[in-house]
Amino acid sequence: MAEIFITPLIENEITTQDLDRLLTMNQAEVPHVGELDSQELRDLLKQSYFTGIAREEDNIAGFIVAMLPGLDYQSLNYRWFSDNYERFLYVDRIVVAPEFQGRGLGRRLYQAVAERNPVDASILGCEVNLRPLNQNSLDFHARLGFDEVGQQDTEGGKKRVSLLALDLHSY
Repeated sequence: MAEIFITPLIENEITTQDLDRLLTMNQAEVPHVGELDSQELRDLLKQSYFTGIAREEDNIAGFIVAMLPGLDYQSLNYRWFSDNYERFLYVDRIVVAPEFQGRGLGRRLYQAVAERNPVDASILGCEVNLRPLNQNSLDFHARLGFDEVGQQDTEGGKKRVSLLALDLHSY
């Protein structure tokens, strides 16, 4: 097994092949993450202050997309954090390919976001589906120390999410 490195995505250096892989990985995790098309992914990455890409040699093993406060970003879950916290980091999505799960990669991706805290945010926020239930993700986030700070329905009631926060000052 080769070592896995996490590096920031540099927008003008990403290849079409990498974008295709990120999109494929994202779509494989729907409904646990929001569905995207190629343009929506590009737009999301442009708004992100940090997109961490986990690579094992030439393979993308996982990725995380994080946002800062103050964006004109229309995600209901991002808006919830904007309405409830002044300084926060928001993880819009985290995906680890199935063959790389269970190796601590999700924890390392979150740590990479927490280490890049340009607004001295007090919390790292995200959401996990309650409907449809994503129990593995709820368990993972609980192990990391995330606490539920709210719930809301999205997608016209098709989804219900648990809004989670990790205290960055004690992380």
